Amino acid sequence: MPEHGSVPSLASTLQQQLADALTAALPEAGTADPLLRRSDRADFQANGILALAKKLKGNPRELAGQVTAALPAGELIQDIEVSGPGFLNITLADRAIVETLAARAADTEGRLGVPVDAAAGTTVIDYAQPNVAKEMHVGHLRSAVIGDAMVRILEFTGESVVRRHHIGDWGTQFGMLIQYLIEHPGALKHEGDAADGEAAMSTLNRVYKASRALFDSDEEFKARSRDRVVALQAGDPETLELWQGFVDESKIYFHSVFDKLDMEVRDPDIVGESGYNDMLEETCRILEETGVAVRSEGALCVFFDDVLGPDGNKVPLIVKKTNGGYGYAATDLSAIRDRVQNLKADTLLYVVDARQSLHFKMVFETARRAGWLNEDVQAVQLAFGTVLGKDGKPFKTREGETVRLEDLLDEAVSRATAVVREKAEKVGLSEDEIVENGRYVGIGAVKYADLSTSAVRDYKFDLDQMVSLHGETSVYLQYAYARIQSILRKAGDAVPAAHPELALAPAERALGLHLDQFGEVLSEVASGYEPHKLAAYLYQLASHLTTFYDQCQVLSPDNAPEVVENRLFLVDLTARTLHRGMELLGIRTPERL
Repeated sequence: MPEHGSVPSLASTLQQQLADALTAALPEAGTADPLLRRSDRADFQANGILALAKKLKGNPRELAGQVTAALPAGELIQDIEVSGPGFLNITLADRAIVETLAARAADTEGRLGVPVDAAAGTTVIDYAQPNVAKEMHVGHLRSAVIGDAMVRILEFTGESVVRRHHIGDWGTQFGMLIQYLIEHPGALKHEGDAADGEAAMSTLNRVYKASRALFDSDEEFKARSRDRVVALQAGDPETLELWQGFVDESKIYFHSVFDKLDMEVRDPDIVGESGYNDMLEETCRILEETGVAVRSEGALCVFFDDVLGPDGNKVPLIVKKTNGGYGYAATDLSAIRDRVQNLKADTLLYVVDARQSLHFKMVFETARRAGWLNEDVQAVQLAFGTVLGKDGKPFKTREGETVRLEDLLDEAVSRATAVVREKAEKVGLSEDEIVENGRYVGIGAVKYADLSTSAVRDYKFDLDQMVSLHGETSVYLQYAYARIQSILRKAGDAVPAAHPELALAPAERALGLHLDQFGEVLSEVASGYEPHKLAAYLYQLASHLTTFYDQCQVLSPDNAPEVVENRLFLVDLTARTLHRGMELLGIRTPERL
């Protein structure tokens, strides 16, 4: 079994051998990068010799020959060809491919040979931030889906991850809501199951609309509501108890939506705006005493040379308002203090709408000036774009209203269930399996459509395309996985087993080389916060699998037993890689579809 589940990739092993050969052949060059990349001329191409030749004023083809001669004899390289001005076209040995994949398959820790980063630190990731007493809509989708995937990926690669859901649970609207509750006792009670999310949201909506109507029409109620905000901020026990009722009712609703999204959101991870209330004054005092923030027209502000308004004047980050109230910046800066000083974070990752980029740019710069962020602690906004309708405009209902997230998810599951039902009889699925798989396919379709797009880009929400068996969809990947499981069930006494002595067909080689890239892709995804690259890798894996099926029959009676076993080994490892990769994106892989 590989130590700690770690298996070096073929590319990294080849990279090291080439670097050693460069140093041996050209010691005067010092440490050199062979510039290895995948190639359509061979398995890999090394282009680094051309730059070295220019540096050393030598003949690149002659240098390439010297490097080739310095490579160690072994079982890694099958063929190496000098091409053009010193490029090396390298074909790996079939044996090396199969033996490396066999080591990945033998990893009993279930990591497929992917190493754990021993130098990983602690990341606090801020994602899935709904608002208390308000319905979640399509705008909440991306933060939740992207954030959940990054939590899974970072944890898998070795990072210690602290989840934070910075919910909107503080501010002036709660004075209105709480005052209404005081004057209308029992308004939060609802019919039906107390743990029912839709009932909870229905109750919250009713109370919000009634309190808003009264607030807009009754000046005396408006005044009492504003006084209630002061009582809330001052920590009045009765006010806090009623406020907690709104929070608890909202959490019932939040959890029901996150359950539909097949996401785990834990109560201890929900630390909203209220969680930093006791820190706000100290944060402002520190910023003012250190000169990071200054008074301007009665407000406490931070100014930036490169942030200007339409009139050319500097636009400040307002930390404390003229009336003594605190802005969002005070809460965000207090959260940074808490996450750095108390949670000991090395990285703060914010999965937040790209439209808030300027705000977070100013907040992060303020925190740097205050010393809370430095060379050892970084803050990063994983900015995401907008969900668009088929018309390319922000996704709305026909009436022009924002789409409720629950409605969107229910429709996705409904469409996916219809797709699953079409093939259910052929596969022999029970009604319970149809319903369960419909949910997995529908939610997976929504997540994959989001995650397969570079986060910062907008994307069109098209359910018909999302649940299609064709094209780059999660359904295509899920069916690829289920198809492998079907083959494994039909294999009878034949079992997956690696046979390094066999020559590989082109489709087998392509599939094997792609399987070996899994760990490198995860490392790139984790370091760059780019889950779309994992989605692209998995789609390419399923595409390689399709080509393999077309060109290499697995269970053919014409195959020798060792060929059957080796091909079963390849498809089994493909299934395990698909399963693990989809799991890291938060998507289920049903055994039968």
